[in-house]
Amino acid sequence: MFEFFTDHGKQAVTASQDEAIALGHDFIGTEHLLLGLLTAEGGTAAGVLRGQNVDLARARQETVRVLEAAGIVATGGRPATDALSSIGIDVAEIQRQADTSFGPGAFQFPRPAYTPEARKALENTLGEARALSRDRFGTEHILLGLLTVPEGHAVQVLAAFRIDPTGLREKVIAQAAQEGP
Repeated sequence: MFEFFTDHGKQAVTASQDEAIALGHDFIGTEHLLLGLLTAEGGTAAGVLRGQNVDLARARQETVRVLEAAGIVATGGRPATDALSSIGIDVAEIQRQADTSFGPGAFQFPRPAYTPEARKALENTLGEARALSRDRFGTEHILLGLLTVPEGHAVQVLAAFRIDPTGLREKVIAQAAQEGP
């Protein structure tokens, strides 16, 4: 499915993993997808979000706040690393060897998995693209997909910016129509 994303869409999805890791989370939620959208320079979603005064630095802060309020703490993958350590696998040594052999950052552990809400948002991206008669999924479709998952934390992060999901949806669709296929 990844091959159907535009370059900006791919950049946003990849950046969501980087954002999750940077925040010490061993999962990728809708909130991380939102952060990824904000990093996709030139993407429609980033432009619309910035037009609504949503900035990356504050969105990161709100993500941490929303997750902490939900009782979700940043573990940095510690439980998985500890489990491997208990059977004699030294993840830090594997990291060092991978960095030496393949370059810094070639090995990331754990690889964050998408939450059910994030998977649902990405699945809904397809429907949003089709509804706008698009064959490829851009950042605008990912943002529209996020807005279809009200139980996702991205909607709560947007609420901190006083963003109404229905109004944002209308703005995204209007911008996508202006930009054309």
